[in-house]
Amino acid sequence: MKMVSIYAVLVISVMTAPLMSAGDPNDWYQETLKKAEQGHAAAQYNLGVMYANGQGVPQDYKEAVKWFRKAAEQGDADAQFNLGLMYANGRGVPQDDKEAVKWFRKAAEQGDADAQFNLGLMY
Repeated sequence: MKMVSIYAVLVISVMTAPLMSAGDPNDWYQETLKKAEQGHAAAQYNLGVMYANGQGVPQDYKEAVKWFRKAAEQGDADAQFNLGLMYANGRGVPQDDKEAVKWFRKAAEQGDADAQFNLGLMY
């Protein structure tokens, strides 16, 4: 499980580097929030990443889970993977290997190599 945690930090950090690279972070947040509330999965995923890492907003794992779940339920593989990480590590939700496997599997079935790797670690 420790390997999943270390790997999770690395993956989330690499994936979020471009999020705040240009423009006013507050403007970017407001625009992303607007799109997320309209149901755009990519924006929902991006908000999840922001809250998970505390980028431009206070770190809030429960809020991250909320946005990852919205995107994951629409079939966003990155959100499914990150939701799996949240369950695997008990961040924002009670630690639950069964739920982690469920979300890793959904992402893995879409070809997400990171999810496939983590799914293998869970067994």
